[in-house]
Amino acid sequence: MTHIDKQKFGTFIAMLRKEKGITQKELAEQLFISDKAVSKWETAASVPNIDLLIPLANLLGVTVTELLMCQHMEEYHALSTTQVEQVVKTAILYSEEKQIRAYHSKGKWGLIYILSFIIACLELLFSYINRCITGELLIIMSVAAILGIYYCFFVIEKLPPYYDENRICVYTDGVFEMNLPGLSFNNRNWGKILKVGRIWTVTLLLVYPMINYIETLFFTGIQPGALDPALRVILTLGGLYIPTYLVGKKYE
Repeated sequence: MTHIDKQKFGTFIAMLRKEKGITQKELAEQLFISDKAVSKWETAASVPNIDLLIPLANLLGVTVTELLMCQHMEEYHALSTTQVEQVVKTAILYSEEKQIRAYHSKGKWGLIYILSFIIACLELLFSYINRCITGELLIIMSVAAILGIYYCFFVIEKLPPYYDENRICVYTDGVFEMNLPGLSFNNRNWGKILKVGRIWTVTLLLVYPMINYIETLFFTGIQPGALDPALRVILTLGGLYIPTYLVGKKYE
């Protein structure tokens, strides 16, 4: 059997952690993840990302091979050819399983985006019929639609290894650039950052047309001077920047 036995893996992790005398929270802090993630490993609900295997093994005082085999190995014990092949196959299948999960995650968000985009178009049509279309509405919806396409369909799910080895504050992919001074991108926070971007774009597509309609309907008399359109766009984009920075910093 070359697939990781989640139950056996979780039991092994819990045993090693207790031998080291550290709590789930302490282990999580050293790996820059949440303690809920460690709890899920130990209860066989999930297994760590592949990029966490080496630091996890180092913290628990075992080798990556021992982690994959879920057992201690004596220093003088040599692996047989069959055991070596099993470890290699386990590592390959582990990596492939993570890639498949990332693909499924992007597919899920792609479907969510398509549904949100359709609903947003219907909301814009409704606003047009009721003469509630404004310039900033079209700008904000266009930005949300374009970023949503990138976040849900084209962005890479895993950063190159050099992001984990260096403190890099800029991510560039063609015309798309993310530059957050003071925040380093790596594979510990990248997935969280992508999730923030996806939630922001989908939520904006669904919610903003209705907010604009309600403002136009109920505050027609004061709307023109209430908030400058350019300022409104800046504040809306700030709704992406701020949570992205906070989440990225938390898991940095």
